[in-house]
Amino acid sequence: MSRHPMVKWAQRSDRLFITVELPDANNVTHKLEPEGKFLFSATTGVDNTPYEVEFDLFDKVDVNESKISATSRNICYLVKKAENKWWSRLLKQGGKPPIFLKVDWDKWVDEDEQDEKVGSDMDFGDIDFSKLNMGGGGDFDADIADRDEGDDDSDTEDEIKEEGAAASGEPHTAPASNESETKA
Repeated sequence: MSRHPMVKWAQRSDRLFITVELPDANNVTHKLEPEGKFLFSATTGVDNTPYEVEFDLFDKVDVNESKISATSRNICYLVKKAENKWWSRLLKQGGKPPIFLKVDWDKWVDEDEQDEKVGSDMDFGDIDFSKLNMGGGGDFDADIADRDEGDDDSDTEDEIKEEGAAASGEPHTAPASNESETKA
């Protein structure tokens, strides 16, 4: 009896991405028919365990423009749709999809986001980066400007003592403050 490999999918208006996750697959056979019939079978492991997937895609596909790529971890299909339109689901039959079929969130793009550039024109909403402080007080730009405009390298007395102690190997103790005194 055959087992089902994990299958992930994602879509664009003109194509599908179908990934069959089956490490070290041997004897791989696959078939894609114009009506949308998808067939895959292979064996894996030392005992040549058979794996098989067969389903009817939601709509027709262009077999001549579809491609396959196999690696040692998975088999990837780039399936060209016959018509440029979004499908409401991957499979023709409705209802709950098989347990081995999952959405490939790494490749998924929503219909309304398909034409947007990914990465360079990211929308960060209402975040005002001029007020974002990544640790430390004050205005980041002002601190950089102060350093660039001629820092006079005047260290405070405590900084000089700390640097001297670090160079001599002696432990440095911070000056005592009135708040840290203990009452007996």
